[in-house]
Order: sequence, then structure tokens, then C-alpha cells
Amino acid sequence: MEKRIKTLYTVTIIAIIAFLGMQIYWLYNRYEFSLKEYERNLSERIGKSVDLYNAIREKSYDPRADSVRINGKDASVFSIPTFSLKQEYGDTVKTTRTSKIYTYLFSAYELLGLEPGTTLTEEQKDRAMKLAEIQMAEPVDSMVFDASGAKDESEAWLATTDVLTERKCPFRVEGIDSVLNKAGIKAETSLARADSMIWRTKVEYHSSVFTPGLTMTIPYSQLQGKTVSIVCPINPLDVLPGMWQALVVTLLVSCLLIACLLLQFSTVLKLSRLDKMRNSFISTMIHELKRPISTLKMCVSGLDNQRMLDNKEMRKELLSETRNALDNLSAYFSKLRDITFNNVEQIPLNIQNINLHDLLEDVSSTVVNPSSKFVDIINNIDSAAEISADRTHLFNIFNNLIENAIKYSGNNVEIKISSTQNGDSTEILVSDNGNGISSADLKHIFQRFYRGKASAGEQPGMGLGLAYVKLLVDAHGGEINVESVERRGTRFTIRLPQ
Repeated sequence: MEKRIKTLYTVTIIAIIAFLGMQIYWLYNRYEFSLKEYERNLSERIGKSVDLYNAIREKSYDPRADSVRINGKDASVFSIPTFSLKQEYGDTVKTTRTSKIYTYLFSAYELLGLEPGTTLTEEQKDRAMKLAEIQMAEPVDSMVFDASGAKDESEAWLATTDVLTERKCPFRVEGIDSVLNKAGIKAETSLARADSMIWRTKVEYHSSVFTPGLTMTIPYSQLQGKTVSIVCPINPLDVLPGMWQALVVTLLVSCLLIACLLLQFSTVLKLSRLDKMRNSFISTMIHELKRPISTLKMCVSGLDNQRMLDNKEMRKELLSETRNALDNLSAYFSKLRDITFNNVEQIPLNIQNINLHDLLEDVSSTVVNPSSKFVDIINNIDSAAEISADRTHLFNIFNNLIENAIKYSGNNVEIKISSTQNGDSTEILVSDNGNGISSADLKHIFQRFYRGKASAGEQPGMGLGLAYVKLLVDAHGGEINVESVERRGTRFTIRLPQ
């Protein structure tokens, strides 16, 4: 049985560890999934913030005319973006796109015949541009880019206009930080120029689940290779709310399954202990019954001896021993009967007024003192002290406590019994100078079949004595407490209502 229990214990521990490992692995994968979802949402928010900042930059200047002074005259800078498309056919079709930006200078006031400094309306500006397009021949500046990396003409056109936006309103760290802060995004931003054109946004997701972070490289002027790097650290606690349902379900299921495993193992242990207690109880009961039965057999054998019967003293002793053996058997079976009652109300009580001093004297006279020990029972109870209780049960209470004090002590045993009247209750103190009870055993000594570890293998017994004492005290409506110090002694305090 013990081998099976050890095997079950090992299997239970392995099962719990394996289950917890599976749950941790599942939660890790769930956390990874939630973290990726969080990062995807965060990257979308960052992308929208960059688009918003680019829109703000585009609106921060007039793309059709910027006023400058050339040779002391007012002139206008007019940049025209355009691109050309060339396709070569062979085994594959090769598409070459070229983006161009030409810059011209002209005077809108001269073209329109207006006085310099006059405020131009939108219609006047548009008209000046159309007139300038007819007259323009040589640009003052030109920029040519290879836009073959663009996926289509639309993307090449947008990249070309981004160059103009960057020239008119440069991309600034302070500007994008302001937009990100308004969106509730805390990040570190920096500008960089790549050796080659970057057409797509690059996103680097977390490399560590403990210190996750998102890094985005976003081109804001593709043809010039200009990019902004946004590094956004992620607090793992911000990810957990997205998986709270999974956490709650996992926690509940884990607790339930672990509780079931532990309860199953605890039940097996209890059954094992009950089996041991049953075997111990049967062995001890046989041992306890042997003594009075052996005494009875001896006495019956003596009755067959006519010479012993003719001796009055011997006959009297045989009859006394026979009565004592029968009394012991009767008391033993009464104890077993009382200890098996479901509740104390079922124990019959014959309440009467008892002289407590005389009762203790009777108990002292019937206690068997081992020949190897010197026992001194000191009766400090007043000779006139009386108590209302069941005499038989009170006798058994004293008898059990005194026998335990003698059993678990050294060679010189001193037992003191005293009583006091406190209002409507009587308090009885039974103290000894025995071995004492350990603090670990102290809280269990009134449990049925419990035997302290220090005495379980030294003295015979079933662990019913103190449980029986408490049962009888409870049946009287009283209470019993114990104080003990190892190797110094024990004191029991019994309070019985009057």
C-alpha cells in the first residue's frame, strides 16, 4: 500500500507539473498572439500619425508660388514635377521610370501687369502660372531621380511631390513627436538618409517578450532616401488587458484541476491512514482485552482449586480480581460505546451531587502503579467540595488523566489535583511533572485515534483516552484546555457548569 501511495504521489506531482507546464506554454503563445495584435494596432496608429504630419506639412506652404528677390526684383519660384516612362521588351518587360522636377523663376506681377507688392488672388496666381508655362524655356534648376522602384505611376508621382514637400517644409523630429504625443504614443524618433531608395515602411516586431518594442522605418522622401525611425517600447501590462478573459478561464480551470488532483491524493492518504488506524485499533483492542480476559481465566482456574477456595483470604482475593477484571471489561466497552456516539447529546448522564475530594480518593485507590515508578497523587481538593455531574463519567475523566500522567512520565511521578468554584462553574486542575507534549501534537491530542509521535511507539494504546475525556466533558456542557512544556509537565484545566 505504501509503495502504491508513493507511486501515486509521484504521478500526481508529475501530472500537476506537466499540466502547469502546458498552461504556461499556452499562456505564452496567447501572450505572443496578443502582443502581435497590440503591435499591429500600434503600427497602424503610428502610420496614421505620420500621414497626418505629412498632411500638415503639405498645407503649411503654397505649392504654386513662393515669393523671392532676384536682382532687386520680385520673382516667383515655380517647380514643375513630372516623370517619364520607358519600357524595354525582351525575355521580360523592363520598366524604367524617371522622375524630374524643374524649377523656373518668373515675375507674376510683370506677367499680369500689376504693381509689385499687390496681393494676388488665387485666380491671378493660376493665370500667372499659365502665362509662365508658355514663356518658360530654360529651368534654373532640375532634379532627376530613378523612380523604377515604384510599383506604378501613381506611386512615382506621389514620391516626386514628396520631394517638393520636403524642400518647402522639411520633416522635423519636433513635429512628428508632437503628433505622436497627441495620439498618446510614446516613442523615440530620429531622421536618417539611406544609401538606396526605400519605398516601403519597414516594421520590426519585438525580439523579447519581457522587454518588447516596436521599431518602424518610414520613408517620407523616397527619391531622396530620407526616412524617419520610430522606436516605441511596449509595457507588457498594456498587453495583458487584451487577454484577461483567457487568463481568468485558465486560472479557474487550473485551480479546479489541481484541486481535484490534490483532493484525490488527499482522499487516498486518508483512506490509507484509516486502514492503518483500523489495523492498529484491532491490534490494540486485542492487546487490551487480553489482560482482563487472562485475569478472568486465571481466577476461574483458581476456583477449581479446592485448597484455594478453603482459604478465605485467597478466595476473597480471587473474587476481587474477578470483579476488577469484569469492571475493566465493562469500562472498556463503555468507553468504546461512548466514543462511537455521533454527538455528545446521545451520551446518557446521571447527574447527582458528588463529593469531589472523595471521588478523587476512590480514583487514586484503583489506579495501578507500575512497580518501576514512584507515584505521588496529591489531592488538594477541599474535603467539602461538591460538584453536580455524572459520577461514572467524572470517575473515568480523572482515571484517564491520571493514568496518562503515570504512563508518559519518568520514574518519579507527581500529580496534583485541585479545584476552585468560579461563579456558576467549577474549575478542576490536573497537573503533572511528566514528559510533556510537543507543540506539534498539542493541537491534535483530543482527536480520536491520534497518538503523539513521541509516544506512539513507546506505550500501548489506541489514542482514545483524551478523545474520550473531551467527549465526556462536552457531554456535561463544559470545556477542557491543556498547557504543556516538553520535559517539564502538563496541566489540564476542566470547567464544568453547575
